[in-house]
Formats: sequence, structure tokens, C-alpha cells
Amino acid sequence: MSRKFAVFDIDGTLIRWQLYHAVVDKLASGGYLGERAKDKLHQARMIWKNREHSEAFADYEAVLIDVFESALTTLEPKQFDDMVDDVIDQYKDQVYTYTRNLLHDLKSKGYFLLAISGSHQELVEKLAKYYGFDDWAGTKYERGKSFSGEKFIASHNKQSLLKQMIKEHDLTLENSYAVGDSTSDAEMLEIIENPIAFNPNQTLLDIAKSKKWPIVLERKNVVYRLNSDEEQYVLFD
Repeated sequence: MSRKFAVFDIDGTLIRWQLYHAVVDKLASGGYLGERAKDKLHQARMIWKNREHSEAFADYEAVLIDVFESALTTLEPKQFDDMVDDVIDQYKDQVYTYTRNLLHDLKSKGYFLLAISGSHQELVEKLAKYYGFDDWAGTKYERGKSFSGEKFIASHNKQSLLKQMIKEHDLTLENSYAVGDSTSDAEMLEIIENPIAFNPNQTLLDIAKSKKWPIVLERKNVVYRLNSDEEQYVLFD
């Protein structure tokens, strides 16, 4: 008999920050990504933090990925793994209350739990095991004694990846759940019976509104759930 499942994005959805960003920051601060890496990241981050334009965060992410991937073949896997351990130790409990509680509730009801993230596979695996996920997928950078530069980006087509995992584990879409916060999660949410746009970015917010998906916002110690009611969203207790 097919099992019910729930799929979670990780960065900005379960974890309050971005694991990919955190590990690249640590590598740059340690001097492992080149002399100018730390300054490049700082400059891009400040443009975003100062909200200089609407695409500042996307630009910051692009700089961060470029800084990491440009130095990838010079990076020793052990250096990377050490930083992964540090990031998981630091961030594994810095989670959103809503998604943590939802995860625990669904697990107690026998749901098969999936995690799909654009963060590095090594980070996703450690965090997924910590929270009791049954399977997971992250961005894979091919490695042996060194990094080859070849990669698979999990966030490029989350729907296709999710469909593969559903088939592999004999899961059912009936009463399924998915939680995501960004544009890359939209296609994954689209095939789920209970999609939840959690702290969505503008694009995902627009998509959620057009499809009348529930929207959940968590700020400080308050969770706001907005449900579609005809032509508007209403606060739902």
C-alpha cells in the first residue's frame, strides 16, 4: 500500500537561514576560496541588506555561488567537510517553529518525510538525519580526492526530482503536503494536495495567491496562517 508523504524545502523553510550561504561564508572567512572571496561576499551582502534594489538578494546569491564554484577545484574535500560539520552544529536547531512542529506532527502520523534543497548534499544529509527525514536530495558537487567541478543542482527542477522520489518509494499524492518559500519550490507545490507557501518571496506569493494556496507567515514568536476566501485572503486561527 502506498504511503502518504510530506516534502520540505530546507533553507528559509525549516532552517531560519541558508545552509549553502553559511558554509560558503565559513570557507571564505577561512581563506579557502581565494583572497578576494570574503570582500566580494561582503559587498554583495550589503547591497542586499541595504535593499538597494528588488533583485539584490538574487544578485547576492549569484555572487556567492560564483565565489564557491570558481574555487571548487582548488578546495580540499576535508576542508569542506570540516566546515559542513561546523555549520550543522551551529544551525541545526535554528529552525522555524511552524515547520518544525508540522514535521514532527506528520511524522507521528506515519508520513514519509522528504527534504529537497538547493544546499549541498552533505549539509542536507546531516540535517535530514537529525530531523528524521526518510529521504533527501541536495546539490551534488562531484568529488573523489578532489572536487571535479561537475555538479547536479537539486533546486533546478524540484518537481521532476520529487516525482522520481515518489516512484522510488511507492508514495501517494493523496493528502500529501509540501512546504516551500521560494520560486524554485512552486512546481513542487503545484502537484501536492496540501501545498503551503511559507514566508514566500514575491514570486511565490503571487503564484500562491493565483492558485489560492494557504500562506503561512512566521515573525518573531507569532505564526499567521492566511487562507483564501473567495477573492481575498483571511487570517485563520
